[in-house]
Amino acid sequence: MRALHVIFEREISTALMNPLIDFPQTAHGSLDFAAIAPAHFMPALDHWIAVTEQRHDAIVANPDAPTFANTIEALEFSTNELNMISSCFFNLNSAETNSEIQEIARSFSPKLTAFSSQTLLNEPLFLRIKAVVDQAEEGLTAEQERLLQETYEGYVRNGALLQGADRDRLKALNERLSTLSLTFGEHVLAETQAFEYHTEDVAVLAGLPEDVVDAAAELATSKDKTGYLLGLDMPTYISVMKYAENAALRKHFYTAYASRGAQANEHNNEEVIREIVNLRLERANLLGFESHAALTLSKRMAKTPETVFEFLDHLKIVATPAAQKDLAEVSDFAASEGAEMPLQAWDFSYWAEKLKKATLSLDDQALKPYFQLENVLDGAFAVAGKLFGLTFKPTDAVSVYHEDVDAYEVFDREGTFLSLFYADFFPRDGKRAGAWMTSYRSMYTEGGTEVRPHISIVCNFTKPTATKPSLLTFNEVTTLFHEFGHALHGMMAKGTYPSLTGTSVYWDFVELPSQIMENWCYQPEALALFAKHYETGEILPQSFIDKIKDSQTFLEGYMTLRQLNFGYLDLSWHARTEPFTGSVAEHEAVALKETSLFESLEGTLSSTAFSHIFQGGYSAGYYSYKWAEVLDADAFERFEEEGIFNETVATDFAVVLSSGGTVAPDELYKKFRGREPKVDALLKRAGIAA
Repeated sequence: MRALHVIFEREISTALMNPLIDFPQTAHGSLDFAAIAPAHFMPALDHWIAVTEQRHDAIVANPDAPTFANTIEALEFSTNELNMISSCFFNLNSAETNSEIQEIARSFSPKLTAFSSQTLLNEPLFLRIKAVVDQAEEGLTAEQERLLQETYEGYVRNGALLQGADRDRLKALNERLSTLSLTFGEHVLAETQAFEYHTEDVAVLAGLPEDVVDAAAELATSKDKTGYLLGLDMPTYISVMKYAENAALRKHFYTAYASRGAQANEHNNEEVIREIVNLRLERANLLGFESHAALTLSKRMAKTPETVFEFLDHLKIVATPAAQKDLAEVSDFAASEGAEMPLQAWDFSYWAEKLKKATLSLDDQALKPYFQLENVLDGAFAVAGKLFGLTFKPTDAVSVYHEDVDAYEVFDREGTFLSLFYADFFPRDGKRAGAWMTSYRSMYTEGGTEVRPHISIVCNFTKPTATKPSLLTFNEVTTLFHEFGHALHGMMAKGTYPSLTGTSVYWDFVELPSQIMENWCYQPEALALFAKHYETGEILPQSFIDKIKDSQTFLEGYMTLRQLNFGYLDLSWHARTEPFTGSVAEHEAVALKETSLFESLEGTLSSTAFSHIFQGGYSAGYYSYKWAEVLDADAFERFEEEGIFNETVATDFAVVLSSGGTVAPDELYKKFRGREPKVDALLKRAGIAA
């Protein structure tokens, strides 16, 4: 299926119907991407802000005494359209941006942030919310009680109790921070897009997989060049680091990737970081917290920075000797093969891959023919079918924003429509690196009518070539299942209020549904559903399956320490209680001293391209990946004990997925597992001794 148009190639008069205001009749109320042009976004934003303001004014002007229904519920549903067009804009700015969209973002984001601040600082509105809290209205459901509490606390945490100049300062801080996060992301994307490696000598590319070389040749041709052209997209970068025999080439790519945002040019992010960090601290102080981390974590399972540091420190004690052992093992192997010592950061992945092949007889390139993208996606669908009774049907009834995007209708066990699902898998100009999930429309129930969600996942997998389909590395297979887990969390939502359904949960709980799905990639019973040779149809041999299972613990000490490295770096910026005025490079060196296994290369930095914490929503939250790993390993242990497709266990876990934020995550988890989570399962899975 293909889009009717690529939207950013369209010229459109703003005098015509705006599909983000008038919302044409579409299948399932889906966004009409084929009709949307950049020029539609600002008028739509202005329109829905005005409409939402009118709704808020009506709540305040209501002569009746404040109640849950006329205040909390009315407020909850007042932003439905605004949320939908905002989700649309921000995902397109990440997945299909261009200079026009980026220019619009510089106005769109601050205006939306200003409106959000205005709403959260609307004193008459807050007084009605407080009145509902104070009167302790009887007869509310548990879900309504939770919405009431979350709404009140959300207003307080965002400055509702502030007065005068403090209110004005908070508004200014919010708007400036929204602009800075956009700037940060634009700089990283620009650096990524600007990189090109051109060669006419194929020998320089020795070791690279055939499909990568073919794609490089096609890219060169598309840009009227001879030979081979490689970019800095994630599939290419990883391929170079793992397979390129030319160490100088690996260093070149490593340097380019690790210096994004750190070079002395207009895309340098060091001053952006200083300002973001200091403004986040000022904002936290204004709201009564000693640090941005303290503010953020007050609404997380971890609750405090001290808890997170204790968690990271505990894992560091266990992981450090395991990581050092892993490094020594790779170094010894590389030395025996004649590699120059000591190993550098750009050498590790290359020699680790060689070691894996030698010790486990496991070669990612030998596996790739068994993981054709279409088959892997069908496998994810099949796993969801066996676990939760879901079916996925391709549809042409909804439009998409790029020809690479496919759309599906999702149905439950009874054949009832559950969700729309969009899948966007390939890198391109205008698409940032990484993988993510988006809810274009959250699930909710209004006026007795259940409104089903529209969910998207975006990845960056190797594109098909003229001779081969898209074949995934095993890491890409787990990435697809990871994002699909997020999608299931959104698609299976049940409840009434959009701010409590789907992925609207505490940040250190949101990765549980995604990370637990990765476990099925290691199970023979699940692999049999989709791992088949793209040419012969041969099912992945059992010997390969055994090796994949064995690989689950391969260099896991090193990988754990690397994750902790990013967690510590995040907190080094956001748990600080004093403004930052120093050198970003010096700060990093101190923050990462105990978790770095390689000397840093001059001119490279992690922070300047750390989009998770400076552009995305993971500030003071990167630890949550590891936190959720504890949850997912412990939770999957129950599947292992009772059966990976056990109906009872799957039904119980479906409650976790469907409940969203309607129930506190601690309660949800304990109900599923029958107890508090334990770290033992994670350490066992990782092959790391406690």
